[in-house]
Amino acid sequence: MAMQDDETWIAGVDGCRSGWIVAFGHPDGDVRAPRLFKTFAEIALSAERPAIIAVDIPIGLPQQSPAGGRLAEREVRALLGDRKSSVFRIPSRRAVEASVAAAPADARERFFAACAIARDTSDDAKAFAKQGFYILDKVCEVDAFLRRHKDDAGRVFETHPELAFVMMNGGAPLDLAKKVKSSNHAPGLALRRELLLRAGIPGDIAAMKAPKGAGDDDLIDALACLITARRIYRKEARSYPETPPRDEFGLPMAIWA
Repeated sequence: MAMQDDETWIAGVDGCRSGWIVAFGHPDGDVRAPRLFKTFAEIALSAERPAIIAVDIPIGLPQQSPAGGRLAEREVRALLGDRKSSVFRIPSRRAVEASVAAAPADARERFFAACAIARDTSDDAKAFAKQGFYILDKVCEVDAFLRRHKDDAGRVFETHPELAFVMMNGGAPLDLAKKVKSSNHAPGLALRRELLLRAGIPGDIAAMKAPKGAGDDDLIDALACLITARRIYRKEARSYPETPPRDEFGLPMAIWA
């Protein structure tokens, strides 16, 4: 017998400096205050055992990166207007794995080594943004979990908060950034909190400060991912692209919203 919605948990997940920030909720009701987890496995195997996990991290790594990056990235950038730069280009699997290799120990040297591999394994001889380098450890963490726990892969979906906010905004790109010069931008955060309220996130949750180890922008993004998890659970979401290609391990390369 299928679980009732009030017994089922879903989760919106965003990376943060201390690991992951997670917003758990029911598909048609209660939303819990977001909390921190050190590893992605702890989220997937938590007491809530979420039926849907919508995570802001790339899933599915190409052997050869097409011009402009994965098709999912290209399609989603076209929907984000001025926020398109928030969708980082993910390089080939070899480049991603080189970015987290034990040697060289110096992060700067690893970045240059990974960029060299990325250029060699892309159709347009391009590397990737330095901002993207800092999330590749989490990309590898989720990738390793999904390859190790194949039975769990069907409940983990790549999403992107800015695309979620576009959906909440009636399909229109947002005209205010979350961050300006690497600092939180209060008007942009306020706009996103208002969209979360309209989407059904309780006011006290949307307005709360992030727990220590995460930023307010991380908390807001986790809640946006929770809205996508709800849409996926209700079969209201769609994937970009509609028919996603799969990587060499069978993981779909799609962004959901």
